[in-house]
Amino acid sequence: MMTADTSLRGRKPRVALMGEFSAGKSTLSNLLMGARPLPEKVTATRLSPVWISYGDDAPYRVDMDGTTEPVSLEQLEGIPVDETRVIRLFMQSDILQVCDLIDFPGISDPNMASTVWERMLSEVDAVIWCTHATQAWRQSEAAVWETMPQAVRDNSILLITRYDKLINDRDRLRVLKRVKRETAGQFGAVFPVSLLQAIQAGEDYELWDASGAGPFTQHLIDSIETLQDLSSRTDEALYNYADDTPIPAPVVTPVMPRRVQRQTDTPRPARPATPDDGNPTPDAPSGQIIRTS
Repeated sequence: MMTADTSLRGRKPRVALMGEFSAGKSTLSNLLMGARPLPEKVTATRLSPVWISYGDDAPYRVDMDGTTEPVSLEQLEGIPVDETRVIRLFMQSDILQVCDLIDFPGISDPNMASTVWERMLSEVDAVIWCTHATQAWRQSEAAVWETMPQAVRDNSILLITRYDKLINDRDRLRVLKRVKRETAGQFGAVFPVSLLQAIQAGEDYELWDASGAGPFTQHLIDSIETLQDLSSRTDEALYNYADDTPIPAPVVTPVMPRRVQRQTDTPRPARPATPDDGNPTPDAPSGQIIRTS
């Protein structure tokens, strides 16, 4: 059983992007950060895990003994995978102000040993797992997910990506119900989404909402806030034993990304309720999501 890093307190949550090859992880990272973190010709499927944080520091690699070495963005694919624990990149993206993202290679790549990504799992606090709608939640995915600690599962999200590839509403509902049944209790939430449609929506709220990105990003914000709250607590109550005066834990103020912000005071027009697909009803006046990028 793999165990999660228990030193969450005092640092940003670390959210992993995981799934099998061609499940939409690259599109997801583009959606969340508002730009590609890697050069156009470079794909994360051929790399060691890529850990992305806020800032403008130069990229570097961390080898197996912890030694660091500067790297060039244009030559990332030349980095030896078997000798590299993780590649560190930095971007000034809104979401990276509240969490770090770790982009994992596809778990099903026959040309990459599973140890390449398994050695980074101990750093992860939550996962956004992408599963392709036309072959959703394969046995190989379930086998890997079974190794995850419950604490990580509780804060993780399963995305059924490329949902628009399913032909009709009946097929979509059937797939969603099956995946929810097979993953019951294993994720904090399950959402169907078309990531490409969400990116293409631009400032069109209706298209953004129709893509499924609205409920997903709302839940993601909630999950990040939960993890931020955990990071502000001590493992046990801190006391000054000389006078039994509690020492307050540091306060973490959530900073929401501009691309996915919570709207609490400006109502939006109500829309008809969607079919029973497991998503939240979108016409509540509070706790809504707006996109302002």
